[in-house]
Amino acid sequence: MVTNKIKNSNMKLSIQVSLNGLSFCILDQNEDRISFFKKVDFKNPLNPIKVLAKIEEEYEKEEALSQDIHEVTLLFRNSLFSLVPLELFDEEKASDYLKFNAKILKTDFIAFDKLDQEMVNVYVPYANITNYFFDKYGEFEYRHSLSVLVETLMKHSPKQEKPLVYLHSLDGSFELVIIENSKLLLANSFDYDTKEDFLYYLLFTAEQLELDPNELELILLGDISKESDEYKLTWDYIKNVSFLGPFHSFKFDTSNFPENEHSEYLLLKSF
Repeated sequence: MVTNKIKNSNMKLSIQVSLNGLSFCILDQNEDRISFFKKVDFKNPLNPIKVLAKIEEEYEKEEALSQDIHEVTLLFRNSLFSLVPLELFDEEKASDYLKFNAKILKTDFIAFDKLDQEMVNVYVPYANITNYFFDKYGEFEYRHSLSVLVETLMKHSPKQEKPLVYLHSLDGSFELVIIENSKLLLANSFDYDTKEDFLYYLLFTAEQLELDPNELELILLGDISKESDEYKLTWDYIKNVSFLGPFHSFKFDTSNFPENEHSEYLLLKSF
């Protein structure tokens, strides 16, 4: 674990960054208690320069973010990633794995996370944002959000022959992670504008993998609820739908409790 310059604090900070919003969460490791939580949604997607300006604003006005922090984890959530089998991965050719399914620039910095499942997630972090946090904390850990999603779901999914389809929704996009017999069948992300787009990508993926909508088990997490239009439409086509159950043991300060705990799965699982 890479930690920052401060060694005498018991606080761990996790930050999720996307072009659509930010989330901050501080864990008091002595008490297993979430002492600070804040989510910031942007009205429209921003570029990385403007996202950094939003981060700086939060640090200026949130006193909790200026306290001593022992460990920092930064999660990047974007579609600029590609999963590669470890045996085929060559670090010197990292950009080659991205250029066929993502728009990247010659100046983009390419990073990668090695996963427990003998895979590598190659992705583009936002260099200006990593530099900001390095200047603030010294060395710290950063990962792609899909790496956390895949590793934790693979680790805790029940062993069964029936495919488990996990759908993590947030900010007009969602990730699908499909697991069968403890093996990863698919991990991908989709941007959508309407509830019909949401359903189309879900059913099209199931069709490509020859999964019967009447048989598959769909587990929802992220920023989705029974009141959402996406859920209501999906229920018309897939009947075996549930929400992810308890997945952590942290306590929350009353003022820091998220509306739906499963909406902050990635942040909480990054601790």
